[in-house]
Amino acid sequence: MEENLRNTRLEKAEQWRIHNINPYPYRFERTDLAAHLQQKYRDLENGQQVEDSVAVAGRILSRRIAGGLIFFTIRDDSGSIQLYFDKRRIRETMGADAFKWLDKLTDAGDFIGVRGTIRRTEKGELSVYVHEYELLTKSILPLPSEYYGFKDVQQRHRQRYLDLIANPEVRETLMRRALIVRAIRHYLDERGFLEFETPVLQTEAGGAAARPFTTHHNALGLDLYLRIATELHLKRLVVGGFERVYELGRIFRNEGISTRHNPEFTTVELYQAYADYHDIMDLVEELLRTVARQVLGTTQLQPEAEIVIDLAQPFRRITMFDLVKEVTGIAFDQISDPADAAAKALSLGLDLPGPSLSVGEILYHVFEHRCEPTLIQPTFVLDYPIEISPLAKSHRTLKGMVERFELYINGRETADGFSELNDPVDQRERFEAQAKAKAAGATETHPFDEDFLTAIEHGLPPTGGVGIGIDRLVMLLTGSPSIRDVIAFPTLRPE
Repeated sequence: MEENLRNTRLEKAEQWRIHNINPYPYRFERTDLAAHLQQKYRDLENGQQVEDSVAVAGRILSRRIAGGLIFFTIRDDSGSIQLYFDKRRIRETMGADAFKWLDKLTDAGDFIGVRGTIRRTEKGELSVYVHEYELLTKSILPLPSEYYGFKDVQQRHRQRYLDLIANPEVRETLMRRALIVRAIRHYLDERGFLEFETPVLQTEAGGAAARPFTTHHNALGLDLYLRIATELHLKRLVVGGFERVYELGRIFRNEGISTRHNPEFTTVELYQAYADYHDIMDLVEELLRTVARQVLGTTQLQPEAEIVIDLAQPFRRITMFDLVKEVTGIAFDQISDPADAAAKALSLGLDLPGPSLSVGEILYHVFEHRCEPTLIQPTFVLDYPIEISPLAKSHRTLKGMVERFELYINGRETADGFSELNDPVDQRERFEAQAKAKAAGATETHPFDEDFLTAIEHGLPPTGGVGIGIDRLVMLLTGSPSIRDVIAFPTLRPE
């Protein structure tokens, strides 16, 4: 069926050529966008017209033929507008056959440009009253059926271009994503941060505990990794004297796919000299509040029907110890024996991820499985076990803990920040511990990065930093249930 339609449209394209008209011309000079015209002539009454000359262009979404009249609805980047073709007018301005070609050789999906005046029909539809048209692109394949729509989720993600045409809400989500990214950059730039580009190909994939993608550089005969974070190179810039730095860019992790995970995703990481994790929490809270106001016009979010979140309210701050005790009743800060901690976790019905876990690792496991889902309103969870935070500074008062926070909203981690570890001796010991864990069979550990150690041995000032997941933030601000909904071209299994 589709092949027959394709052949029919190819024949129509050839018919345009027979009439000495190129069905794929090079440009069109337009004067207005649809939304501009809708706004400018919003007060024009039914049946009225004005002689203002306009030129618009867009994709034909629908066609309606009524004797000597043809009506198209087109959509451009701003919105849609109706085109009003009168047989007598077209024949006078373009020749005897022009109206017939418009009828027989155009289809929904084609791009068309027109020049004309403005008219509001008796039924109230603002229209361009066309006196001249140009076919700008002859589409060879049809658009999805207007009646049935384009609803298959897998197919929508595979053919995002059709998804954008058929489902305006998808276009709205991706447009808001672009505006959110712009607002984040503007916020940071206004506060003296400089954006840098750090290597995507790295000899050591550091800055996080994750499996990297591996590639090979033929000329150097060298295996390289796609970056799993931008952290270590940005910190090198702070060592070099830049006091406020950030990068907003793509990250790659060789992990599973889910509604919250895509192997390539976007983060913004920023680092501020002479700040600690309290300063960074203040910055993150104000950043999210500002972005929501600028992009959405409100700080009130409703990610699900029964949930309302107001970013204008102060974000809660609570330590991991206190949160776990609040949710489970277990005071892990009073436990020093790993066997005792394991027994407490098992009493909650949890299976531990492995043997020989420390108290801190068990605490974090309990937090992940019992506390994370409860964190609906914006909450900074503070003070993490040192074993799972190899790049964070040791806590100034709590032994075995580090100055780290994660921000949770609607049960999802949205940001991860530290008082950055700048003691090179401590950092070396942390890397060595990670290397031992890897040798013992751990699959996600931080690599031993000797060059980074050399860098901070030259002196990294007290620094606060954070990484914010852009995709999850967009999910929150647009009410999207899946990460695939906010990435234009998500990773999918081959058909």
